[in-house]
Amino acid sequence: MRTHVAVQKRRKHYTVGGIIWLFVEYASLIFFGFCAVLPVVSCVITAFKTEEEYQSTNVMTLPESWLNFDNFIRAFETADMGRAFLNSLIVMVSVLLISIIIGTQLAYVLNRFQFPGNGLIRNLFLFASLLPAVAMQVTVYNIMTALGFVNHLYGYIIMMCGTDVISIYIFIQFMENIPTSLDESAIIDGASYWTIYWKIMLPLLKPAIVTSCILKGVGVYNEYYCANLYLQRPELHTIATSLYTFVGPMGSQYNLICAGVIISLLPALIVFILCQKQIYSGIAAGAVKG
Repeated sequence: MRTHVAVQKRRKHYTVGGIIWLFVEYASLIFFGFCAVLPVVSCVITAFKTEEEYQSTNVMTLPESWLNFDNFIRAFETADMGRAFLNSLIVMVSVLLISIIIGTQLAYVLNRFQFPGNGLIRNLFLFASLLPAVAMQVTVYNIMTALGFVNHLYGYIIMMCGTDVISIYIFIQFMENIPTSLDESAIIDGASYWTIYWKIMLPLLKPAIVTSCILKGVGVYNEYYCANLYLQRPELHTIATSLYTFVGPMGSQYNLICAGVIISLLPALIVFILCQKQIYSGIAAGAVKG
């Protein structure tokens, strides 16, 4: 009887409208998936082409040899990508550490302490997130120049450590699910506010920290505009700006650019493959309700 009812329920879904809607869903998924994969496929094909092949064929024409790694070697050496990887690693690790410490402490104060101006500070953070970053670059550049931070890696790191509003709201929303009874019990046992933050709140915020690191880390690793503006010396180039080496007034060497793009993608791809379980669990646990 139950089997017959289940079959009847399944049959109800296979109406003409349901079939059309199902076809539209799968067709849209295939189309947008194709649009997302096509640039990557074109980049891989172009990376294995010689300069003559790139000039004489279209972007989707397969290269004569898939064992031609000259473009990758030239891109790595000419753009000094080893140094660029090191600079990007230093910037990303420093920015993540400082941003997580400042963001969690700020979220702890705003969530656990009620004081005059608490709501005003939250609204100011929200207002700051609505301002376009490009519109403030003239002022930011003047400040960076006055402080002597231009063309210095530490200056760029300090600028990138600016308040991350999205991460702060993630931490605040996650803290709202942590009962205040933990704080009260710790205070009764003689713990200070710093001990509560360091020993109780910070370990419980690991899922939110993972989510924030993913969002912030990807943004810092791929950041191009500010890196190109404030780090103009070749020895300070990050991985995003190192590929600009192959762009010039006489034309661009897209086969070398594509090879450099694939090289720059490999570290992120390796980290994702090795840590995908932690990344998925962190995003799922950090996606708290507002």
